[in-house]
Amino acid sequence: MVREIKFFVSEQGRNPVEEFLDSLSPRQAQKVTWVMRLVEDLKVVPRKFFKKMTGTDDIWEIRIEFESNIFRVLGFFDGPALFIAAHVFQKKSQRIPEQEVLTADNRKKEYFRRKRNEQS
Repeated sequence: MVREIKFFVSEQGRNPVEEFLDSLSPRQAQKVTWVMRLVEDLKVVPRKFFKKMTGTDDIWEIRIEFESNIFRVLGFFDGPALFIAAHVFQKKSQRIPEQEVLTADNRKKEYFRRKRNEQS
């Protein structure tokens, strides 16, 4: 494994990515899981599946297409090999809505704030 993907868990103990994945059909969830495994296992992941988002504070997207559905998992790195999947949504338009990026960014800030507090 080149990278490890962990899901963000809120201060209240919610796991929004897991909750979203649980709402998908088995075949949709299987495709999302398959792409996430590629991101974990491949040293160089094709941009079609994984890329850094421009104009963000180091937010990355995992890109999944399944039949007519497009899903995006947004997250960030904690070190060189740990990817935190912070937010996931079904994409319905060409551009990723600003609110989706904001959600991932807020969770990133919460994650690192809590990590700093645990270390001090």
